[in-house]
Amino acid sequence: MFNKILVALNRSDNMSQYVFEDALELAKATKSSLKLLHVLSVDDKDSPNILALINTPENKKRWEEFEKPGIDLLKALADKANAAGIATEYYQGLGRPGYIICETARVWEAGLIMIGRRGLSGMSELILGSVSNYVTHYAPCSVLVVQAPEYIYTEKISQKQIATAN
Repeated sequence: MFNKILVALNRSDNMSQYVFEDALELAKATKSSLKLLHVLSVDDKDSPNILALINTPENKKRWEEFEKPGIDLLKALADKANAAGIATEYYQGLGRPGYIICETARVWEAGLIMIGRRGLSGMSELILGSVSNYVTHYAPCSVLVVQAPEYIYTEKISQKQIATAN
């Protein structure tokens, strides 16, 4: 079946926990190894300016603050998977998430990519793009898109209704 499962994670929402838990269960059932991936996108609102790559003490500190939450997430989840007996490694990349996910899967020779779906549609998806849509079209292997539990969408809808009412 699948020997290697690439798990694409996003630290900005709760979806990553669901994707990880599903990946862990599938890895146990298929005796697969996992690679956890988080992509730092230069398009993120919290992303330091690309000039932050210039090596100055202030820029280095800003960049480390930007990288740290993703690395912390990856380490914590990798430790959990390894403790469960699943060989797990992790990687944090920089670039366009869809491309980095597909390229990592190709280089690592993944048999499956697991990715969450944020639920964007209409203009939001058109403007912001959909990483899961990109990955399903360009991945070098099978892709499993994990749908968020219903209450996450209910919560999003409620928050939008509250914001619109104000």
